[in-house]
Amino acid sequence: MTDYRETFETIAGCRTRIMRAGKGRPLMFLHGARGASAFAPFMAKLAESFEVFVPEHPGFGGSDMPEWLDNIGDLAYFYADMFDHFGLRDLHLVGTSLGGWLAAEIAVRNCGPLASLSLVAPAGLRVKGLRKTDIFMLSPEQTVRHLFHDQKIVEAVLAHTPTEAEIDVELKNRLIMAKLAWEPRLYNPHLHKWLHRISTPTLVLWGAQDRIIPAGYGEEFQRLIPGAKLEIIDQCGHLPHMEQAAAFTARITGFIREVAP
Repeated sequence: MTDYRETFETIAGCRTRIMRAGKGRPLMFLHGARGASAFAPFMAKLAESFEVFVPEHPGFGGSDMPEWLDNIGDLAYFYADMFDHFGLRDLHLVGTSLGGWLAAEIAVRNCGPLASLSLVAPAGLRVKGLRKTDIFMLSPEQTVRHLFHDQKIVEAVLAHTPTEAEIDVELKNRLIMAKLAWEPRLYNPHLHKWLHRISTPTLVLWGAQDRIIPAGYGEEFQRLIPGAKLEIIDQCGHLPHMEQAAAFTARITGFIREVAP
């Protein structure tokens, strides 16, 4: 696996854990509700082509919980500060689930620093007739069974006995998720009005068998974001970067090469 380094950066008064690896054009991965506690194989694969930044959002994992954090908009402005902190320009921004919603919130505010945008099964919208799963009502086992399509992966995850430290991180992540997305449930009722402001090339990527947010939501993001490209990965649930890592990295790198050669 590609070597990575871990640093803690104080941005907007928040001590933030960041993993970095690779060289080349910058790519930032914004994680979902389960956090980003470890440097995963898909991150290493992306680091073969890019300088990869993987922050833990304020309030998650090893990052502090700042007093100013109340909603997803606060996180979007925080990341604007982070881009300035690192001097990031021509950035390829990739976000999944909560991180995909966050990436869209960042882009509607300012696409200036972005060279491309990849939204992977993002939350953030509500579509009449397409029911999302209420993740706050699921038990830990039910959550795992909903996240993955491949039952072999489900059983492997459920067979793992978490350490006390892992349990503490999970509880911390669940607490901040409730603060960010409890009401309204995992969406911003105003986001749909402003997605037309996204001017950077955008990929919308979804698992065909997503049981958390149905793949039909991808069509709505594609409709609302000018020129957005929609791709579906078959035999895949809500976490393409984990369940279909090879297809995920191929779609992301292929899209970036297509729009920013």
